Amino acid sequence: KAQRLLVHRRPRKSFFETLIRSLIILCVAIAVVLSSISICDGRWLFARGQLFGLWHFCTVGNGSVLRCVTDFSLANVEGLSLGVIPIRSMVSFAVVVAIFGLELLMVSQVCEDANARRKWSMGSVLILGSFLLSATGVLSFSILVKDHLTFMGFTLTYWCEFVAAFLFFLNGISGLHINSLTHPRN
Repeated sequence: KAQRLLVHRRPRKSFFETLIRSLIILCVAIAVVLSSISICDGRWLFARGQLFGLWHFCTVGNGSVLRCVTDFSLANVEGLSLGVIPIRSMVSFAVVVAIFGLELLMVSQVCEDANARRKWSMGSVLILGSFLLSATGVLSFSILVKDHLTFMGFTLTYWCEFVAAFLFFLNGISGLHINSLTHPRN
């Protein structure tokens, strides 16, 4: 009877596998926080006394007073008023998808059942999906305001979203790779 219990017992994970999976989960959590901050603030580009964002368009008036409006047609950038709607939808949805992916990654580590490997893979795929949404939003915003782009004009919140997209990519790929290394397909 004791031998049957040992046969059905799952092999223990190594320390390094657990450490790597924990680091992937931590980095995804950091990416979710960075992306959330970037979306909530939403001010991504400062150029020529104008601040372009996901939610507002602002101008710097006399005395450095910032005047913000939600009417993007005042920015005199072709397509900005319509283009910013799918961009903020994509980057916001990227955070939602990443949260579900992060949840699956954590659950696969806590509940070591027969489906843990599948949950980890699905979580990694969701993180990669989040990368695609986030990177598309960042790239679309840059294309939309291409006439106003300067390297120094990008704000800290834009770089937060850029780094978050990069982390989503690295962690999604790493998650799939560690899963294939530790559980090779038969």
